[in-house]
Amino acid sequence: MSFMTGMIPLVPLPTPRGGSGPLKVVALGGGHGLSASLQALRRLTSELTAIVTVADDGGSSGRIREELDVLPPGDLRMALAALCDDTDWGRTWRDVMQHRFKSKPGSEASLDGHAMGNLLITALWELLDDPVQGLRWAGALLGARGQVLPMSVQPLAISGVVMGESDRGQLTKTRITGQAQLAKAGNSGIVTDVTLIPPDAPACPDAVEAIQSADWCVLGPGSWYTSVMPHILLPGIREALESTSARLLVTMNLSTDTKETVGMDAAGHLQTIQRYAPDLNVDAVLADHLAVDNVDAFEKAAAGIGARVFFDRVGVGSGSAVHDPLRLTAAYHNVFSTFD
Repeated sequence: MSFMTGMIPLVPLPTPRGGSGPLKVVALGGGHGLSASLQALRRLTSELTAIVTVADDGGSSGRIREELDVLPPGDLRMALAALCDDTDWGRTWRDVMQHRFKSKPGSEASLDGHAMGNLLITALWELLDDPVQGLRWAGALLGARGQVLPMSVQPLAISGVVMGESDRGQLTKTRITGQAQLAKAGNSGIVTDVTLIPPDAPACPDAVEAIQSADWCVLGPGSWYTSVMPHILLPGIREALESTSARLLVTMNLSTDTKETVGMDAAGHLQTIQRYAPDLNVDAVLADHLAVDNVDAFEKAAAGIGARVFFDRVGVGSGSAVHDPLRLTAAYHNVFSTFD
């Protein structure tokens, strides 16, 4: 097999304000949403940093976190895989990182369900005793276009109150702790009062530095309470977003009907940003028309956080709630160019 390891061509972008060279872009989130934005953004700039949530406690990540007392590697792995180029080398390493082992029937199944990338990242952490350096070595091996950083070098937990109704019609409030549980808590009621544990955990210094030196910060898409909002809930990251000279773009999900946001429309998603971070100024909000039922309410909510709304078709052609990387690339390009 021949390996083509050259970089894919970049779409020309405006020159950064007051400088030269490619735009410095920071993408914040976790899981599949962050993966989608990174696949788009890596086509626009070589100066790309992903800042990833570290509160996952389910699946392979949760098992590794519990057994080895390390950061949950799953969302970090997905971000690294998303930054792989569209070459033989990039696609092969992307698939290696995402490969999950499946044990044969009757075995002890110690590797069953583990992603190869989770094990590789954890091995680097143990050898180097430094989460940031471990991720940089993993990125170098993959030829990743950009760097991946945890939002904190301390494993976090996420908690929220679920407001429901008892059999007698009385209001009930139940606090749920754990990302895996909170991600599906909306089935039992409305999620509110979301917090991180510990609430004063330190932000990763490299992540704060990346935000402060960026031209654009992109928040979302992703599971709203468990992938997007944690960045606002962590004081060090929120304060960096509030004080940076970078512009801030919020990317909306293609569906508001998720297990953790039952009953919350697109405008409600933006209102949570204003509720949890009233001093945060957002420059732009990117949304697909198909995901916004009440445009007037949505634009009013965007204005409440200082943002201009950009509507663009960014979903895949099948109509499912999945972002199309190329359409998202074009939409990001349009937003960045408008503010040049």
